[in-house]
Amino acid sequence: MGTYHVLVVSGMNVTILAFVIFWALRWLLKSDAWAGIISFAIIVFYALLTEVGAPVWRATLMLGVYLVTRFFYRDKSMLNALGIAALWVLLFDPKLLFGASFQLTFLCVWLVAGIGIPILERTLQPYVRGTYLPHSLRYDLSLAPGVVQFRLDMRMIADRAGLLFGKAGTRISLRGLTTGLRFLLRGGELLIVSLILQAGLALPMAYYFHRVTTIGLPANLLVIPLTELLMPSTLLAVGISYISLFWARIPAAVAASALHGISGSVHWLGGLRAAELRVPTPTPAVILASALCLAFTMFAVSKRRLTVAAAFLLLIGCAAWIALAPVAPDIKPHVLEMTAIDVGQGDSVLLVTPQGKTILVDAGGLPYWAHSELNIGEDVVSPYLWSRAFRRLDVVAVSHAHADHIAGMPAVISNFHPSEVWVNGTAADELHQVLQAADHVGARVIERHKGERFEYGGAEIQVLAPAPGELAVRQNNLSLVFKISFGQSSALLEGDAEKREEQQITPDLSAVDLLKVAHHGSATSTVPELLAAAHPRLAVISVGARNSYGHPRMEILQRLQAAGVHTFRTDMDGAVSFYLDGTSVTAHLPNLH
Repeated sequence: MGTYHVLVVSGMNVTILAFVIFWALRWLLKSDAWAGIISFAIIVFYALLTEVGAPVWRATLMLGVYLVTRFFYRDKSMLNALGIAALWVLLFDPKLLFGASFQLTFLCVWLVAGIGIPILERTLQPYVRGTYLPHSLRYDLSLAPGVVQFRLDMRMIADRAGLLFGKAGTRISLRGLTTGLRFLLRGGELLIVSLILQAGLALPMAYYFHRVTTIGLPANLLVIPLTELLMPSTLLAVGISYISLFWARIPAAVAASALHGISGSVHWLGGLRAAELRVPTPTPAVILASALCLAFTMFAVSKRRLTVAAAFLLLIGCAAWIALAPVAPDIKPHVLEMTAIDVGQGDSVLLVTPQGKTILVDAGGLPYWAHSELNIGEDVVSPYLWSRAFRRLDVVAVSHAHADHIAGMPAVISNFHPSEVWVNGTAADELHQVLQAADHVGARVIERHKGERFEYGGAEIQVLAPAPGELAVRQNNLSLVFKISFGQSSALLEGDAEKREEQQITPDLSAVDLLKVAHHGSATSTVPELLAAAHPRLAVISVGARNSYGHPRMEILQRLQAAGVHTFRTDMDGAVSFYLDGTSVTAHLPNLH
């Protein structure tokens, strides 16, 4: 949500830690050289403790460059230090160049050093410097004329207070005025840099994570000052605790207050419904335009102020374009599409009707006992849909309440805000999270039962199972089974229907062109009676590679082959798309694994 750099061990943490340690040692040792050497050694040790990622490496190496240039009294350049750090990191591991972590951390600092600081140096920083030593006339001589006038104005305002309270009132009011203005100007600097970071990082965030943060700016305005308070007070509390636990309570209380402020801000802002936008993968045109926009902005910061302002607005506009620009989904018009998404050992089928309506049947998932951080809905199904520029789904359908079909569905519902959620009408506890997600996005939950037949988006849907009020020992035999047709071409989707349910639907089943094989090719499904009634020409099995269940069973593959069915498998073919044009069906392998 725009504060991730605060909540993890990042370059920002390293920078604050290094700053505090260096200036504390410099004050204690009265030596820049020894303070630099000891500080760098501590930061390297800290980096090694944190399993050194790209952000930490970058900050550590830049710190080393800064200390060396300080030792030799050379001018310090963040861009030069950043370049040296990047070359050093890539020298040891060149493939990091193509990783999201490397690109984000170096782009972040480049935005600050190449765009943010030059803009601040031409706008607010001279006035920030002008708030120091407000009584010094000699200090005026080192400042620009406009800043000197700014200081004269502050003195005139303070003199007004002197008329009432004397010289002491003048000095106190001038101190208070300059301190207040400095606080406001620093806030303005943070605002500008945060805007630049949010706008500049919009492209990689959309490309890698399909996210554009909408509350990153207020989040950073709240969290960054608290973080700058948190780390020094924490170090101070730890240091004083070796001398006196009683006195250590004071900085510890400050650190605790800052930590509670950070936590509260993150939870409050992150809980807002509009906290972030989930966006499709940017097109090549958007990527090129964004890169050119960044390059132009860096070029423009050294030009006239009007050019700088135009470039700044262009950068923000480009970020808004990435977040909000309508992108046509990648679909074939006037055909019925059925794509079996490769979700491993599970099911997820995307249907796109001839009129462009979208139906996602199941969203895969891992067993609840797996305790894995991988969420198939968030990490597999959603990226596939975003890669095809879908922003919303019209319908999601749950075949039955088993984890390999529905564990990923809450994430999909949250990301794509469907209008309707179709369920099989069973009161299974496992459906609770799905129904909760549907309620959160305002989706209408509809129970589908045997006997329903309706038109949807230019296709006809016939529900074959389950019957209203039907009970079964196994959830598989309560699977939502339906036939979807366009013209003379049709497909049958079975969920995990087993022998009992397949035999129940056979009397109502007419021939289909395409069969989504039930239960991943298990021996309990795809009975001969079903194949005889459906007589499909093509079939697809959604199954995980080298799964522990032995799916698909060899007897099922042989049964399909004997029936003259050309069978595709997601474990071998990846995502498989089928296009029904009203008279025939064709298969396409996009090799999206």
